[in-house]
Amino acid sequence: MSKKKEEMERQEKMQMEISRLHLPRGIQCFGVIEQRLGGSRMRVRCLDGKTRICRIPGRLTRKLWVRERDIVVVEPWEFGGDAKGDIIYKYTPTQIFFLKRNGYLKQLDEFEEF
Repeated sequence: MSKKKEEMERQEKMQMEISRLHLPRGIQCFGVIEQRLGGSRMRVRCLDGKTRICRIPGRLTRKLWVRERDIVVVEPWEFGGDAKGDIIYKYTPTQIFFLKRNGYLKQLDEFEEF
């Protein structure tokens, strides 16, 4: 395959990722994974200023692989207070670049200063 074709396929793939961007709705918020605790649980620093112990729901355990410093969408539990939540979605590096460029992650720069 020629380099031009490879470049065109890469551009198409990148456009597909950005066109299907998942944004937080309702009580959901952005978060950054601070520490993995084991048992599909992790400590997540959310952009609403709270730190939550979040888990990956059973339907996503084999589909969603996360590491520290990944940016995710967190849905807080209604009955557990603000201390717990579920991880709903993980962003790719291309999507993170798009979110930063469009101003969705302005608060993230403030958190990284500390």
